[in-house]
Amino acid sequence: MRKFGLALIAFLTVGAAFAQTVRFEQNTLFVKLNKGAELPAHALIEDSKHLFGEIYEITTPDAILLENDLRQESAIAWTEKSFYAGKRDLALPEMNKSKPALAEDVSFNDPQAARVWAFNDAARFGVSVTQAYGQLPNRAAKNIIVAVVDTGVDYKHEDLVDVMWVNKGEIAANGIDDDNNGYIDDVNGINTIDRNADGTATSNPMDTHSHGTHVSGTIGAKQNNGKGIAGIAANVQIMAVRTVPNSGDETDKNVVESYLYAAKNGAKLINCSFGKAVNEGGMVVSEAIKHIGETYGTLVVAAAGNDSWGPFRWFDIDTNLRYPASYTNEHLLVIAATQSSGGLASFSNVGKVNVDVAAPGQDVFSTTPNNGYQSMSGTSMATPTTVGVAAQVLTYYPKLTALEIKDVLMKSVTPVSAFAGKMVTGGRIDLAAALKYAEATYPNRGSRIVR
Repeated sequence: MRKFGLALIAFLTVGAAFAQTVRFEQNTLFVKLNKGAELPAHALIEDSKHLFGEIYEITTPDAILLENDLRQESAIAWTEKSFYAGKRDLALPEMNKSKPALAEDVSFNDPQAARVWAFNDAARFGVSVTQAYGQLPNRAAKNIIVAVVDTGVDYKHEDLVDVMWVNKGEIAANGIDDDNNGYIDDVNGINTIDRNADGTATSNPMDTHSHGTHVSGTIGAKQNNGKGIAGIAANVQIMAVRTVPNSGDETDKNVVESYLYAAKNGAKLINCSFGKAVNEGGMVVSEAIKHIGETYGTLVVAAAGNDSWGPFRWFDIDTNLRYPASYTNEHLLVIAATQSSGGLASFSNVGKVNVDVAAPGQDVFSTTPNNGYQSMSGTSMATPTTVGVAAQVLTYYPKLTALEIKDVLMKSVTPVSAFAGKMVTGGRIDLAAALKYAEATYPNRGSRIVR
């Protein structure tokens, strides 16, 4: 169990500096009503939108004045501003400083697949992808939607174009909200940073940075297409949700909207490779995670952060909180990063309560915009490694709930003695073991057995 808190600052860089000045959107206020209560009338409420449960998003010319007044109302359980995460430099692709680790016995025909060292089995410090693909369950494979809430995705990339989620209810570029989900032409996802005149998120989630594209390739770059790399998961569809600006500074409003959009449109996993150092005292992001987990069966997988200087100083997010990673939330899985030699990456945050598992996150080779391929490092990279494993398990066990897929991942880790006391499981994600555990523990959650 983790501690409740609010909000997010993306720690997409190793040793990222967090904002010192707390800033918020002046025209947005979140309000939670007491059960059975109605939203009070007020001259400063220009518009209100029901988000979920008793929580509303209010548009107002002055969030401070409105908040001060509403706090006096008996109908109001709490109010909360939409805080910015803080601007900072996001991680960029890096050149390998030493000879990169390579995967052995890769069966995919993608020419650079061997550069994804996480494919190695547990004895070689990977997550047993090659081993797992050699003994896949005798079950029908189902498509799994994964939302990448990040800087966007290059949905035209040669290794991603065939695995992008397509909203079948939308007719592209006709300027109409064909499926009545509140968004116009959201064929591959939405962009909460760029909004129409009425405040609605637009429909082009193209990545103009590189982070979200890199994350996406690790999860599900097209396998066996003779191009680039292979992702960990087959039968995956990547939903692109641009929420993190190129210079960071995402808002709580955009994060909450992204989570709700992803879950409502079928995403069973949300990759959250960003975070925030400051807890401004609110609840809305955590409550959104809880809501989508309970209502839609969606699991949020989040990066633990990159503040450590290991082995001399491990940054403990049990005492130095990071959000969403330090939330007390059952429907959240938090990931530390490992290196190709098997140990924790020197930058990876730890926490025997708030960090759940570890996964390869250093020198991760994946897709970058404009048909590129480069390495990046961070718990931001360990997170999609875990999401790829989770998606591959869900391919064969699609009826697993959010808590059940979390249980599968945590109960099937490869134990590492050096990780004891640094995370809940003390182990590294393992796809082959996860598939076996799912079959043994949740066979009734599996897809049709193929005779």
